[in-house]
Amino acid sequence: MAIIFIDGKPYQAKDGVSLLDACLSLGFDVPYFCWHPALHSVGACRQCAVKVFKDEKDAKGKIVMSCMTPVADGMRLSIDDPEAIKFRASVIEWLMLNHPHDCPVCDEGGECHLQDMTLLAGHVYRRTTLKKRTHTNQDLGPFVNHEMNRCIQCYRCVRFYKDYAGGKDLDVFGCHDHVYFGRSRDGALESEFSGNLVEVCPTGVFTDKTFKKHYTRKWDLQAAPSVCVHCSLGCNTLPGERYGTLRRIRNRYNQSVNGYFLCDRGRYGYEFVNSKIRIRTASVKTNGAAPADEAAPELAISEIRKKLNGTHEGGIIGIGSPRASLESNYALRELVGAENFYHGVSDTVFNMMGEIVRIIKDGPVAAASLEDAREADAVLVLGEDVSNTAPMLALALRQASRNAPMVNLAKFKIPHWDDAAARNAIQNEKSPFFVASFTGTRLDGLSSEKPYRAAPDDVARLGFLIAHELAPESPGVPDASAEEKSLARRIAVALRNSKKPLIVCGTGPQSIHILRAAANAAWALKRAVPDARIAFSLPGCNSMGLALMDFPSGRPVSEALKRVQAGGAKAVIVIENELDESIGKEGAEEIMSLPCSVAIDFIATRTSQLAGVALPAASFAESQGTFVNNEARAQRFYMVMQPQNKNIHGVWRWIMEIKAALGTEKQCPEIDALTAELAKRMPQFAPIADRAYFPPPGFRIAGMKIPRQPHRYSGRTAMHTNIGMVEPKPPADTGSALSFSMEGFYDASKKQKIPSALLTHYWAPFWNSVQALNKFQSGTGGPLLGGESGKRLMEPSGSAPAYFTDIPEKQKKAPGPSGANNKGFFAVPLYHVFGSERLSMESQAVAGLCPEEGQPFIAASPRTLSALGLNKSDTMELEIGGAVFDFKTVADEEMAEGLAGVFVPKNANIAADLAGLYSKLPAWARFLVKTERKQ
Repeated sequence: MAIIFIDGKPYQAKDGVSLLDACLSLGFDVPYFCWHPALHSVGACRQCAVKVFKDEKDAKGKIVMSCMTPVADGMRLSIDDPEAIKFRASVIEWLMLNHPHDCPVCDEGGECHLQDMTLLAGHVYRRTTLKKRTHTNQDLGPFVNHEMNRCIQCYRCVRFYKDYAGGKDLDVFGCHDHVYFGRSRDGALESEFSGNLVEVCPTGVFTDKTFKKHYTRKWDLQAAPSVCVHCSLGCNTLPGERYGTLRRIRNRYNQSVNGYFLCDRGRYGYEFVNSKIRIRTASVKTNGAAPADEAAPELAISEIRKKLNGTHEGGIIGIGSPRASLESNYALRELVGAENFYHGVSDTVFNMMGEIVRIIKDGPVAAASLEDAREADAVLVLGEDVSNTAPMLALALRQASRNAPMVNLAKFKIPHWDDAAARNAIQNEKSPFFVASFTGTRLDGLSSEKPYRAAPDDVARLGFLIAHELAPESPGVPDASAEEKSLARRIAVALRNSKKPLIVCGTGPQSIHILRAAANAAWALKRAVPDARIAFSLPGCNSMGLALMDFPSGRPVSEALKRVQAGGAKAVIVIENELDESIGKEGAEEIMSLPCSVAIDFIATRTSQLAGVALPAASFAESQGTFVNNEARAQRFYMVMQPQNKNIHGVWRWIMEIKAALGTEKQCPEIDALTAELAKRMPQFAPIADRAYFPPPGFRIAGMKIPRQPHRYSGRTAMHTNIGMVEPKPPADTGSALSFSMEGFYDASKKQKIPSALLTHYWAPFWNSVQALNKFQSGTGGPLLGGESGKRLMEPSGSAPAYFTDIPEKQKKAPGPSGANNKGFFAVPLYHVFGSERLSMESQAVAGLCPEEGQPFIAASPRTLSALGLNKSDTMELEIGGAVFDFKTVADEEMAEGLAGVFVPKNANIAADLAGLYSKLPAWARFLVKTERKQ
C-alpha cells in the first residue's frame, strides 16, 4: 500500500492504481466521464483533473488527469485546489456547448451522470449563444433508442461495444468536434449486449426503448434485489415497478457473477410479467375436456381438497420445475412425499444434470464463477454455444481472451488500467483459446486455431484425447486420426502452460459424453495447474437447485409417466412446467388426464390448459425465493411488487394452502420459515440458512427496514385516487427486511453497511446515476461493502476420482439410417439467444429478433444440402423418433458436414408436437422433400 496526501491529509491507496481509482475508492467526489471501472482509462474527456505537487514545499503544482496518473508512494495532490476546480468547470462547459436543454423531457433525467457531474464540477450557467451542432438519429432496433445530439464524446459506448463486448456494427465516425457514434446505416444492433449502452452511456444518447413505451421517472420506480430467470448463470438484477407493472430491468452489481453488465435477453425479457398470457384467476374444469371456468380461489382449493381426499396415500404425485424456486419445489416435495416427487425434465437433461453434480461434488476441480471465467488465461470450449445459451459466460470469455498477453505490459511499463496503451501494445495477440462445436459460434473469432467442427460425439472424443495428452493414465482414443491427435496435443500444451485454464461445456448439445470428456480434461489439467476450473451452461434458472434436491436418488418425469400408465397415481400437481418439452404431447396429455390434475403457473401453457384446476402463481417479481445457479451459488430474489390480483400467490404459498385444506398444515408459514426448514432437512442446502448472506425478515439497521422506493418517490396519494384521496397504508412485507415504502434506512456513507443482498438502488449525494455504485464498494471494481450476495453450496472434494472411460464411437458419415427413404442426416439442437428461452419470447422486442421470423428451421451446410438433393428454399417433412415435423431449410456455411441443426423457437405459437423435439436430439433423422417449395 502507498501513502498519498490528498489536500494535506494522508491516506492509504493501492500501489499501481490510477489516482482517480484511488480517490473514488477513498470516497472522494472526483468528476469523470470516459473512465469506467470495467473499461478503465483512456483520458478522453479531461474531466477528472486534479493538481499534483512535487513535494510539501511545492506551492504551484501542475494539473494532471487523475485517470491517467498512477499512484506513487508519498504523492501529494489536491482535488479542491482553485485552479483544478476552475479547470474542471471549463471542461464541463465546453462539453456542454452543444448539449440540448432537454433535461425535463430526456429519458435519462434524474438518473443522469452528466447532470451529476455538471453540478459536481460547478457549471451552472451557459454563456454561449452560438448555434448548436446537431445530428440525425438512427433506428438501432427494438432495444436501444438513439439521441445523438446529447453526446459529449466520451467514447464509452464504442469502447464497451467493440473492445469489451466484441461488437462490430457500432463505431465512431467523423473527426474533431464532428464525431458521430452509431452504425453505418440504420438497423438493429447485432450484439446481444447492446442494452448495456443504456447504463454505460453517461448521458441520454442511448436509452431503453422498451422502458420508453411505459416510461416512468426513475425516482418513481419501486425496486428490489432479484435474479435473472432467463438462463442458468444467476445474473443479479434490479427490476423496477410502477402502477403494478414491471417497467424495466437494470443490472445489479455482483463481483462474483455478472459484474457491471447484463445480456439483452436478461435486460429486455421481462414483459412476460405484464403479458396477456398471465394466469390471473383460478380456473376449474367442471366437465372433463370442456374449457375451464374461472373460479374463486376458495372454490378451487375446495375442488382440489375433495379430489385429493379420495386419493389413497401415495396416489398423488408432484412434478417440480427448473424454473421454480427451491422453496416451491421443496414445498411440493413435502406435500406429496419424497418418493412421489419427480423432476420436470427429460431423461437426457436429468442424466446430464446428475452427471454435472457428480463432477462438481466428487471431483477435484471447482465450478467456475463468471468472475473466474473473466480471469482465465486459457480457454477450451467443448460443444456448447455459450453465446446463445449463456451469453454472460460468453462475455466473460471475451475478457479471458486478453489476459495472457496482458502479462507482457510490465515489460513496457504500461499499467493494466491504461486501456488504450494496453490495447496498442497487445495488438491482436490473444490468450490460448480453442472452440470445438458442430456449428459456428460468436466466439470463433477468438480461437487460436481454426475451430474444430464435428458431431457431438466427435467433439467429446477430442475432449478425451486432450485429457489423455494431459494425463496418460486418462483413457485415450485409439482410433483417432493423426490430425486429431496433433490438435489435442497442441491444445493440451497450451492449457498446461497457462496459470488459470478453463474448460467450458454444458447441456446444450444434449451429450453426456461431452460433459464426461470435459471432466476428464479438467481433472487431468488440475494435476499440472492447481487453478484449473470447469464451467457449465445449464437449461434453467434453477436447474442446479432442482438437480441437488434428492441427489442422487431423484427421478425424471418419464418415471412419473410410467407410474401413471401403470395405474399407480390418481392425482398430479405440476408447478411452473411445460410437460410437452420433457415428455412430449402424448405424455403430457396422459399425465394431465388423471382424475385430479393441478397446474400452478404464472403463464398459460398447454399443461395449465390440460389441468383440471389451474392456480394463478406469482412471477419472480411478485414473490420471493432462492435460485441456485450453474456454479451452485444460491441467491435470493425478493418481491418487487404486490400482485395486481389479490388471488395471485407464490407457488409455495398455494401448496401450503392445499396442505392446510387437507389438514396436514395448521398454519401457512412465511417463506423464511420454509427456507429454514429446507436448509435443516436437506444438508446440501444448509448454507442458505447463513444469515450473513441471507438476512432474515427481522433484520434492521437503526431500527429500520430497507426501503424499496427511493427517497424522492412521488405520487403516493395521486396513484390511488381511483380508490380514494387518502394515501393507503403501505403493504406489509413480513417475509423480508424490505419495506414497500420510501421510509427506511439508506446510507451510502460506508458507516453503515447495507447487506448486498438487500440493496434496492444506488444513490449517494451528488450521485444519482448508476455510477453511485462506487459508494457501495470497498474499492472501484471491488466487492460490495455488504458482503457477497449469495452462497456457494458445493466445493470440490479434492480427491481425484476415476476417469470416465465410456468413449463414444466416431460419428458415422453415411447420409442417414438404412431403410426406406434413407436420405437423412444426424440432427443436433440449435439455440438462439432470442428465441430459445420461453419467458423472454413474451417480450415483443425479444421475439422480434428471433431468427427466421420465429419459425422452426433446419440448418445444414450447402454441401450437405446439395449432396442430399435439397435447396435452401425447400420445406421438408422431418422424421425423428417416429414423429414427423414440417421444417424449412437454411444454408449454414459453418455447420459440420453430414449434420443438420434443428431450431425450434420457444414461443406460444409452436405446436405441442415440436415442444418436446429437443428431448429426442441428437439423433438420426430421415426427411422427405415436400412437392411445394417456398419461393
